[in-house]
Formats: sequence, structure tokens, C-alpha cells
Amino acid sequence: MAVIKTIDLVGVSTESWRDAAHKALDEATKTLRNVEGFDVLESSAVVDDGVISEYHTQVRIRFRITR
Repeated sequence: MAVIKTIDLVGVSTESWRDAAHKALDEATKTLRNVEGFDVLESSAVVDDGVISEYHTQVRIRFRITR
């Protein structure tokens, strides 16, 4: 029987929402095994003087629990 666990992370980038999602995934795979995918939950940005200074992407990472 398989069990899938999830965690939510927010990746931050000065480049793009896509890069922010990649950073969240990269960080997750440093400590999690069996990552199977993720869902993008939300994208947002920080604006300074009318320009986007940070892109934030909230993701839900899915990974399989093994014995």
C-alpha cells in the first residue's frame, strides 16, 4: 500500500514565477526522497517603485512514503 505525503513551500526568485517554482523544488529534493510532482497553488509578487522585485510561487510537493 502506498502513501503520498505533501508539503507546501514558497519559492522566491528575482527572475520569474517559473524560476521560483524551480527553486522550491530544488530545495525540497535536498532532503526529500521519492518526489513525484507538485502543484502550483499560488503566484504572487513583491513590487517596489512600480517594478516587480520578487516573484513568489507557492507549491505543494508530493512524495511517496517508503519503508
